[in-house]
Amino acid sequence: MNNFVHYKEENNYALITLNNGKVNAISHEVIDELNTCFDQAEAAQKVVILTGQSGIFSGGYDLKSMTKSPESALELVTKGSTLSHRMLSFPFPIIIACSGHAIAKGAFLLLSADYRLGTDGDFKIGLNEVMIGMTMHNAGIEIAKARLAPVYFERSVSNSEIYTPKEAISAGFLDKIVPQEHLLPTAIKIAEMFSQLNKKAHAETKLKLRNSYLLTIAKAIQQDIDEGLTPPSK
Repeated sequence: MNNFVHYKEENNYALITLNNGKVNAISHEVIDELNTCFDQAEAAQKVVILTGQSGIFSGGYDLKSMTKSPESALELVTKGSTLSHRMLSFPFPIIIACSGHAIAKGAFLLLSADYRLGTDGDFKIGLNEVMIGMTMHNAGIEIAKARLAPVYFERSVSNSEIYTPKEAISAGFLDKIVPQEHLLPTAIKIAEMFSQLNKKAHAETKLKLRNSYLLTIAKAIQQDIDEGLTPPSK
């Protein structure tokens, strides 16, 4: 059924895998399929593990859509921001097993999850929007402000500072790193642990904890629609 996103259900978790070319670009189709997968996981009341291909979690938005026109860029970014809002308010835990590079929207997906497991290696993680000529969108600023360590917030957003996986822990993009061969097994162990949480208590506590910035992100998404975006310069 899915072309760019694969879904597999196990006893204690649902595994969602991005599989869209060499950089796992986040396109309209990928977002649509991710939403379908989250619908399935939510209906099954499963903890989610979201991962990518070996060496790449995601390089960010599909550049063809982003550079086609300001309207096309705005449509894709709005869908992506709405996906992040959904992930941040998802009733069951979302674990990302970051399989390599996570740039731009790939890094924003890390900031939208409950637990972020990375892999050790020569990988780049961060927000490169300003580097490629894109004024950071309001929703992106609010997501970063909510989830990044304060001392790294402006450096990441305004300066496009890119981090190694180890540095990404300090910045707030990742929670832990493990060797590549341990990535999925460790994510599964964490999912099994999270599956023991009381589902109702987890969902209600998450919403209570995040209520303030979920409201702020929702307002920022509308602000981006009202103001428009500066698409990448290349």
